[in-house]
Amino acid sequence: METEHTVPAKYAYKGANLISFGTSIKLLFTGYLTTVAAGYLMALIQILFTHGMADGKFGLSLDDIVYSYYGNRSGSLLESKLNGSMKSNSPEQERFKLIQWARDGGGEVSYQQEIKPIVDKYCVLCHNESAGGAIPDFSKYENLQKTTESNQGATFASLTRVSHIHLFGISFIFMFVGMIFSFSTGVPRKFKYTAIIMPYLFLLIDIASWWLTKLNPNFALLVIFAGSGLGISFAFMWTVSMYQMWILGGWYKQADRRNAVMRD
Repeated sequence: METEHTVPAKYAYKGANLISFGTSIKLLFTGYLTTVAAGYLMALIQILFTHGMADGKFGLSLDDIVYSYYGNRSGSLLESKLNGSMKSNSPEQERFKLIQWARDGGGEVSYQQEIKPIVDKYCVLCHNESAGGAIPDFSKYENLQKTTESNQGATFASLTRVSHIHLFGISFIFMFVGMIFSFSTGVPRKFKYTAIIMPYLFLLIDIASWWLTKLNPNFALLVIFAGSGLGISFAFMWTVSMYQMWILGGWYKQADRRNAVMRD
């Protein structure tokens, strides 16, 4: 009988691939991939309800990207939000009063007489001192008055904050998605290599496109292009990984002696 020490080295990692892994490893990978896919879906929905409402219409458009990063410089930030992502948070009559107040310059006298009761009732629940982060405190007149200025889109401070969060977080996620996918077999090298490196390239392009759009609205199309590239690469690696684990290796019970660790 052969012992572990007598097995030739070239056979030591035979069968190290998604098709041949044991059920425990497959469940571990599947749990991660499923959770990440749910998170990705939630992120897309969040984009639809934030950036996707920047122009006041549901659904992501080129104008939404421009307004989110470059701004809608024909009106104030307050008016843009009230016609966009915050449109449903107050009745029409009160919303129009806030917009008219912003257009009139956001005076303090009219604020105390007409605007403060509306803000206290519909806005301060979320926009308060304890909210923190990027949410302004509208319990103070000076903070609300700043939003009556021209809508310049995302600030450089907020872009810096969101950029570093995405660079660290998303690259970390794709490292594990790519690692799982790297155990796949039978995928042509040109597709496998491309799928693994694509997320990092598109992530860098995506982050750069935010800053470029902030400076020039003509770069807005690049944001959509980079985001689509991220989604396509994720969907490809996710689908191939799940298919090989549970369809080829589970349903069809295929045997695969190839070593995905040492060879592609």
